[in-house]
Amino acid sequence: MIKPLINTLIFSLGLFTCCAQKSPKISLANNLAQTANGTVQGAKEPSGVRSFKGIPFAAPPVGDFRWKEPQPAANWTGIRQADKFGPRAMQLPIFGDMNFRSNGMSEDCLYLNVWSPAKSAKEKLPVLVYFYGGGFAAGDGSEPRYDGESMATKGIVSVTVNYRLGVFGFLVYSGLSKESGHNGSGNYGLLDQYSALKWVQQNIAAFGGDPAKVTIAGESAGSIAVSGLMASPLSRHLFAQAIGESGSILGALPANSLSEEEKKGEKFASTAGAASLSELRAMPAEKILDAAGKSNVWFNPTVDNYFFPESPYKIYESGGQSKIPLLLGWNSEEGSAGNILAGQAPTPENYTAAIKKLYPEYASDILSQYPGMSTADILKSGRELASDRFIAHSTWKWYDEQLKTGKPVYRYYYMRPRPAMTAAMGNAKAGLAGGVVKDDKTPAAPPASGAVHSAEIEYALGNLPGNKVFAWTPDDYAVSKIMQDYFANFIKAGNPNGKGLPQWDASKKNSEKVMEIDVKTQQVTDETRVRYELLDKINKK
Repeated sequence: MIKPLINTLIFSLGLFTCCAQKSPKISLANNLAQTANGTVQGAKEPSGVRSFKGIPFAAPPVGDFRWKEPQPAANWTGIRQADKFGPRAMQLPIFGDMNFRSNGMSEDCLYLNVWSPAKSAKEKLPVLVYFYGGGFAAGDGSEPRYDGESMATKGIVSVTVNYRLGVFGFLVYSGLSKESGHNGSGNYGLLDQYSALKWVQQNIAAFGGDPAKVTIAGESAGSIAVSGLMASPLSRHLFAQAIGESGSILGALPANSLSEEEKKGEKFASTAGAASLSELRAMPAEKILDAAGKSNVWFNPTVDNYFFPESPYKIYESGGQSKIPLLLGWNSEEGSAGNILAGQAPTPENYTAAIKKLYPEYASDILSQYPGMSTADILKSGRELASDRFIAHSTWKWYDEQLKTGKPVYRYYYMRPRPAMTAAMGNAKAGLAGGVVKDDKTPAAPPASGAVHSAEIEYALGNLPGNKVFAWTPDDYAVSKIMQDYFANFIKAGNPNGKGLPQWDASKKNSEKVMEIDVKTQQVTDETRVRYELLDKINKK
């Protein structure tokens, strides 16, 4: 009886040893990375880049964690598969240009994705952390236009991050302010980004990245977030450089006062039929989302006495933001003359009347900077004014404040219009904000003469092949190569210049330069300061 038992034990020990020997070594060569919470297994792409998708960087913000600062992610044992994107944040279908690869939609959305070209964890490569746009109301880190593989082939560890949106990410409510400990609420989506950046600092070395060489970037709301992360005392030390594409917290979706946003919160709660915070937290996420849509409230960032202890304007004007190299710019057709004319024909009379209605005290000043003496004038000036009012002026304001730090600031003006849509798109039409309209009821946007809002994303990140809507031409790929090379060089060295690229000088107060990015990419001297200073003067009144 004893001998068979001994034989069984010997066999069992041998089996254990055999299995232990076959357990894969934790290394990027085996598509494995060891994070602070546990081991993740990614996949090797045909390019050789390793991708790790759907890694939790915080606990699910559900139940009692709804409308709270993100909590630490739970640890796990064994190997967690990281081969598919996590769920996208709760959101309504607002923008027609969003294409998701996410695993559904859920409040449980705090996941990030990593693409790494590193062969080992010792390489200390530069890191790009990219935040998606969508007005803080829509978007996802799984969108193909933000895919990090192309940037990774340039020698950069690339990260995309999910964050809470809309009512889930930016609700301000008296009950939340009372329980917060800092007499304020809101900004949960920005706090998610802050939490993700802390995760990067703690874990990115396991993917071959250098936590001391992190560049944060984003477009539209993502760019607004980048400017906000630079302002917040919580986050402004967690990165070395920044890139902003069309938008800043200094005017576009600004951080409103707590009292202003609290009124929105009360309106939402009334629409939702909730009399208390506990009732709001008890509601299913779908009901919350539906009520937010019916309330017709757009939730902004807030001066919450925590993430923003004071107005971002004051932080920037006092020089309290991150003093780091910055690359930023905007597109040539962020808006159109139609936004100014409100449906009227582009005649001098109609244009002048529209300007007087928008700027009753400053009409003559505006007309001097945005003249409208002919149809051609009106289409050009109207496009410029609409772009400035929508998002360009706020980006310029960020640029202007950052110039005062003495750190390099590189400014671009993106001009390449998108090509025609592919035949496979059938009767689809161009919509607003880069969207695509596929129904007969919604009018198409006017034909673009420049680069519309969001048009540069695929070019800058090297992701034209992932967008099947447009019939890309060799010129488009040439423009993309130039823009992506500028971005990659900046991420690596804080300077966009490199072999084979037109010289791009950092701006200085007495020598402001702009890189015009198009089929013919060239640096020019800026001649727009007077018009932006005029808008500054009007906005401050």
